[in-house]
Amino acid sequence: MKFKTLALMGLAAVIGAGALGWQSLDKETRGFLAAFPTNRDLLFWSTSQRDAAFRALDRLPFLAKHRVVPAGAMPSPLPPGPPLALPLDVDAYMQGQRSAALMVVHNGQVRLERYGIGFDSQGRWTSFSVAKSFTSTLLGAALRDGYIKSMDDKVSDYIAEMKGSAYDDVSIRQLLTMTSGVAWNEDYDDPKSDVAQFNNHKPDDGVEAVVSYLRKLPRAVPAGTRWLYSTGETNLVGVLVSRATRQPLSSYLSTKIWVPIGMEQQATWILSKTGQEISGCCLQAATRDFARFGQFILNGAVVNGQPSVPDGWLQEATTARIGIGQPGRGYGYQWWTYDDGSFAARGIFGQGIFIDPARQLVIASNANWGNNATDPTASAAREAFYVAVQQAVDAEAASRQ
Repeated sequence: MKFKTLALMGLAAVIGAGALGWQSLDKETRGFLAAFPTNRDLLFWSTSQRDAAFRALDRLPFLAKHRVVPAGAMPSPLPPGPPLALPLDVDAYMQGQRSAALMVVHNGQVRLERYGIGFDSQGRWTSFSVAKSFTSTLLGAALRDGYIKSMDDKVSDYIAEMKGSAYDDVSIRQLLTMTSGVAWNEDYDDPKSDVAQFNNHKPDDGVEAVVSYLRKLPRAVPAGTRWLYSTGETNLVGVLVSRATRQPLSSYLSTKIWVPIGMEQQATWILSKTGQEISGCCLQAATRDFARFGQFILNGAVVNGQPSVPDGWLQEATTARIGIGQPGRGYGYQWWTYDDGSFAARGIFGQGIFIDPARQLVIASNANWGNNATDPTASAAREAFYVAVQQAVDAEAASRQ
């Protein structure tokens, strides 16, 4: 995604005298300002600039505004368990990932929790596309609450500005599975791609920015016939949920998830230039709360014995609805799926929540991959780490028999 360019005048205002003086800013924000690139967007910042930015985006209102997701008064416990014996060097793995945080929760107990690159348990790290799985879950909640009638309703039933566009006849189910058939370019290395350009689009008067951008895109193939990864479409899901519930996504997230399941810290959600949460990205939260969300999904999205989503919906959401061209992998409702029944939320630069129901396992990761947004070497190492944790859990179980 793109953020506004920081003008020198804006920088001077932030570090000037008074309440917003340099000394009043926290260490992470000062580090970000010291390294900030005045004329480039996030996808093309240096590693050190991203190190500073990923923990501070919500403390820089001149860069991007946000809404707070309030937490409740009583955090849910994450009790410690015995250290998990892993068949690898965790320190070396974290160094290779440029890991900010790594947590393994097994049977509801924290079996591993470590931090790196100057980050800690009290900080918030940006999610990137891990937010997509939160947005999907909020749509499931809106179905349960009756705000949305059916997964087969059309997008334009809820977003009237999409009538007459390529999205007019796209169903909510197709939007969630990214099978709309509408053209989109998600190349993070291309500064002219849709994912790099859409947030700088000048929206039509009175129209939400992402709606204004997406309704101009052409149809490439018939709806339902092709999977194509599109952050823009998840942003459209967020608009749809906000329209249906008649409230900001951050408020609905707090009401349905953040407070009921006992998150320990407030979260923040970055907004578009027209004031809508960028729902395909940019939810800032503590790593322990990302792990709590994974545990919530692992437990069936149930709060106090009451389901948060319709019966059977979560099973559909976390199993393959469409193939993605990789053996053993698929895509559900904004979740990446594996044929063994596990599934994951994934974000660029190394963010992730991996969930394995068979092993009662949640792995939460935050990182800043040094090479590029989708670094294949780092991605493969993370997949290997998931397998190593599964093997360690299996070995532990076998030793008790």
